[in-house]
Amino acid sequence: MSTASPEVDSGLDTTLDPDQITVLATPWVTIVWNDPVNLMSYVSYVFQQHFGYSKRKAEKLMMEVHEDGKSVVSTGTREAMERDVQAMHEYGLWATLQKSE
Repeated sequence: MSTASPEVDSGLDTTLDPDQITVLATPWVTIVWNDPVNLMSYVSYVFQQHFGYSKRKAEKLMMEVHEDGKSVVSTGTREAMERDVQAMHEYGLWATLQKSE
């Protein structure tokens, strides 16, 4: 005896590539910019405290800020990046958000 299960339409487009879904879900980035005021050790400390990054990752990002003038420190929804930018400002860092490319 065979049993048929009804087809269920989940409403999701399963033809999309999973990478495309990620890009659509996280199209914003938080950028921290170099400034002449904050110590490198403080910038690394902020990245560890706010984002929960390891000391190694925080120092890598801090060095990008120092050497390249900026670093992308987080990615996510616009609302989440607005919160991260606000938090960076509260720590005294210069940060902006932009739509990722």
